[in-house]
Amino acid sequence: MSIEWIDAAASDELWDGAGIGVVVRGRELALFRVGDAVYATDAFCTHGHARLCEGFVEGHEIECPLHQGRFDLRSGVPTCEPAAEALRTYPLRIDGGRVWLSID
Repeated sequence: MSIEWIDAAASDELWDGAGIGVVVRGRELALFRVGDAVYATDAFCTHGHARLCEGFVEGHEIECPLHQGRFDLRSGVPTCEPAAEALRTYPLRIDGGRVWLSID
């Protein structure tokens, strides 16, 4: 079975240490750049209904802007309470100046 890649954003829309919100096939997601790496996660914190793209990126962690729970952007694993449930992450690739996601 082949992977379906979906065009999500221009790679130059992403700034180091920050996130943006995108909608891919009706699903709200967040994209984050950390150095040369880009990560994709669900848009909302698993603890409270807060948009993670509005949170604070430190290293490979995103801090929820609502209750300051943290998640590792590489794996979605919570790293600081009150976050306890893992955040879904998505495979991606950068090609032709675009960020392509696999969401299935």
